[in-house]
Amino acid sequence: MSISSGSRPKRAAKPKESYHHGNLRAALVSAAFELLDEEGVEAVTIRAVARRAGVTHAAPANHFRDRRALLTALAAEIFGGLRTEIDRKLKGARPGLEARLRVFAQAVLRFGLAAPNRYRLIWRWDALDGKDPALSAAMDGIYDRLIEELSRQGAAGFDPHSRAIALWSMVHGYVSMRIEGNLLAGKDKVTGEPREVAIVSAMLRGVGV
Repeated sequence: MSISSGSRPKRAAKPKESYHHGNLRAALVSAAFELLDEEGVEAVTIRAVARRAGVTHAAPANHFRDRRALLTALAAEIFGGLRTEIDRKLKGARPGLEARLRVFAQAVLRFGLAAPNRYRLIWRWDALDGKDPALSAAMDGIYDRLIEELSRQGAAGFDPHSRAIALWSMVHGYVSMRIEGNLLAGKDKVTGEPREVAIVSAMLRGVGV
């Protein structure tokens, strides 16, 4: 006997976790980035991420033992993406150290100003596991590449590390002041360049380019 559509028994609803079968980690990371971008670092908790991903609050434990592990994974992915962007830009950069250092500086500036909450996270060492191998490798990949570029030129009065730290500190300070509202966007009155471009030019003179 056939069953009419109106009386057909309903199938038991599957747990939402089944929709992420084999890909739960990626779903959790995606949900965490959404919360981070929308509400900031403090909004990214295990429970909030599980809720956003549509899974039980216990499900993330299979991939992230705690909130610090989750935030560390996000930071490692952010640094990895930044390294990929830098490598891509370096392939098309003009010859010469100045052009190549600009790639590093402008990549960080663009990223920080476009994604302030992600930028804040990668420097939140109170919330991250600084001993995590993936995070360390992602960070070191950018810094080591910068040292490599600087080492191709003569010492110029300072070792590559001092010059790299000088450039990185300037960029970091500018981005931090912009995203915290301490500085407004502007232009250099002499060159007409946007301020974030002009400060890189000014700094490169100081690191011997």
